[in-house]
Amino acid sequence: MKLNYKRTFFVGLAFFSICAFWQLYDNIIPLILQDTFGLGETLTGGIMAVDNILALFLLPIFGSLSDKVDTKLGKRMPFILGGTIVAIIFIMLIPYADNTKNFPLFFISLGIVLVAMGTYRSPAVALMPDLTPKPLRSKANAIINLMGSIGGIIALIFIKKLVPEVTNPDYTSVFMAVAIIMILSIGVLVFTIREKKLSKEVAEINIHIDDSDEEEINSKAEMPKEVKRSLYFLLASIFFWFTAYNAVTTAFSRYATRVWGMKGGSFANALMVATGAAILAYIPIGFISSYLGRKRTIISGIILMSISYFSGFLFVEYSPIINIVFAFTGIGWAAINVNSYPMVVEMSRSGDVGKYTGLYYTFSMAAQIFTPILSGLLLENISYRTLFPYSVVFSLLSLLTMSFVKHGDSKPEKKTSKLEHFDFDD
Repeated sequence: MKLNYKRTFFVGLAFFSICAFWQLYDNIIPLILQDTFGLGETLTGGIMAVDNILALFLLPIFGSLSDKVDTKLGKRMPFILGGTIVAIIFIMLIPYADNTKNFPLFFISLGIVLVAMGTYRSPAVALMPDLTPKPLRSKANAIINLMGSIGGIIALIFIKKLVPEVTNPDYTSVFMAVAIIMILSIGVLVFTIREKKLSKEVAEINIHIDDSDEEEINSKAEMPKEVKRSLYFLLASIFFWFTAYNAVTTAFSRYATRVWGMKGGSFANALMVATGAAILAYIPIGFISSYLGRKRTIISGIILMSISYFSGFLFVEYSPIINIVFAFTGIGWAAINVNSYPMVVEMSRSGDVGKYTGLYYTFSMAAQIFTPILSGLLLENISYRTLFPYSVVFSLLSLLTMSFVKHGDSKPEKKTSKLEHFDFDD
């Protein structure tokens, strides 16, 4: 059985679009809140958590809803298309509100964008397992995350090139560039993927896959207690590693300007290195996971990220060496991202993919509600230098909880001949 890379690439355009927006959001919105509207660290962190508060409710609801609907476009595609259109319309009002210093317009426009993004994130992510046979989901998820990383790095390039190195720059051009990327990517997705037809084909394939170890999980019976325990520990791990990672990504643009004295969009360099390293790592990690298993690969990623966070703390001023640290951060995050979502889906029933996708995002978003506020309190009341130690602590907590996860791991397909060990499905 081989992964359809072309199809997976087109499916990944939805995540590509999503990640381009969130990279813009995480790096530019905090600067607008502080530089234009004069908000403090704690209040900025609170506003940055609004999207995650909304997502906490929206993602499970729309994930489950997309399991139940049946349209000519399919189950997931109507949410992806509708959510993107609404988001793009209001995205362009954000820089206008910034330039006119109109906080009510800024807050309302941002709120509508966040609601629109929340309506289609779970359906967009659930599209991958819908259109991918079970044994190939880690490899497919590697491609999806690769696409997301490319979207993120393109947004970072836009930030670096289109944000002038002046006080209170005009962000209109960078918002417009990301909006265009979103329009094009979703347009290509809609015209290349026939969701309804393909999902039926994959469902037929999954029926014939020998998955006896997971048969009880995927039946209509209640999830076994030991599997449920693994699910809880996995969800706790997701919460902890997102708490660590999101603290850095949300505060990094401010950390770089205030602690390291960087100006304009120059802070994007280190983030581009991290994203670029992740891009190079996603596909190899997809293959590694097929042989080592998802859990071992995730644990390796957590250890690597913990070391990276600690190393980041050692830099008192910017040095090009920090790019090496961020490269390892990107590789570690890729190892986690490729495998965590497939582990959650593996424990779900076949008809509940959207529901469990929403559950995955409930815990990741809960972390991203919690961490901007708590880390913001520490940054404002103690020191910016608390950022990296904060992330080390929560990263190590994720390592502890992940050690108790016993289910949802991948089982490599048996090779029928020795020659097949050299077949990398390309």
